[in-house]
Amino acid sequence: MEKRVTFNERWLAYLLVAPQMIVTLVFFFWPSGQAVYQSLITEDAFGGNTQFVWFANFSALFHDDAYFASARLTVAFAALVAAIGLAVSLLLAVMADRVIRGATIYKTFLIWPYAVAPAVAAVLWGFMFNPSVGIVVWLLHGIGIDFNYVSNGNQALLLIVLASIWSQISYNFLFFLAGLQSIPKSLIEAAAIDGAGPTRRFWDIVFPLLSPTGFFLLVVNIIYALIGTFGVVASLTQGGPANATGILVWKIYSDGFRGQDLGGSSAQSVILMVVMIVLTFIQFRFIERRVHY
Repeated sequence: MEKRVTFNERWLAYLLVAPQMIVTLVFFFWPSGQAVYQSLITEDAFGGNTQFVWFANFSALFHDDAYFASARLTVAFAALVAAIGLAVSLLLAVMADRVIRGATIYKTFLIWPYAVAPAVAAVLWGFMFNPSVGIVVWLLHGIGIDFNYVSNGNQALLLIVLASIWSQISYNFLFFLAGLQSIPKSLIEAAAIDGAGPTRRFWDIVFPLLSPTGFFLLVVNIIYALIGTFGVVASLTQGGPANATGILVWKIYSDGFRGQDLGGSSAQSVILMVVMIVLTFIQFRFIERRVHY
């Protein structure tokens, strides 16, 4: 018989839910509402002169070539971070699942990067690839490759992609490893008895059973690439050189706090928020149909 929890006092259930509801309202709905309100007005940096302009800020964005250039860059950046990050994490999880000796040490080393904040990770990568004293740059020079992310836009974009992937790879690894260990070994052994090789067993059995985990991580990694990589860009390139790494989340900050265009910055944040909601809806509405639970 299934046991169900019941509350004799109705107010107790509301009391238990209240802390989470307060956190959601204060830290999610209230800031979102403020962003929507500010996107419909223009005001000076000190808030002394406010004018309600309706959708003029959005109209200005849709006629701004720099905004569309940043949007295209963000799409490419998010695709690279999500695709490469998930692929490398899955490979590491498969390798960790097969390790017998020293498995705990191997897994611990792979988990450690998750404890490093994105801004700190960016500083570490910036030091390794520093054009003057970076150890990796010195090694690249030894094989004839000139790497200078300060002046080369493509190299700067590559560097923030690598730093962003490294910051998220431990999170993906943990979920993929948990998914692999939850797959019944009897299914894989039965396929091996039937003559299926390791590659065939992975694509026909392991990968479909990992699809719920992969689907969840796809959503998380896209959202991470859109908003969670601000610390990487801010600490490493600050949108440069020549806006080569000026993704949308950095442009929102730059226009709002540096350019003092609070209305335009808020309009950009509202559009980014809507894009994230739409992407999440599309992923759950259509991509989930291909997921095997």
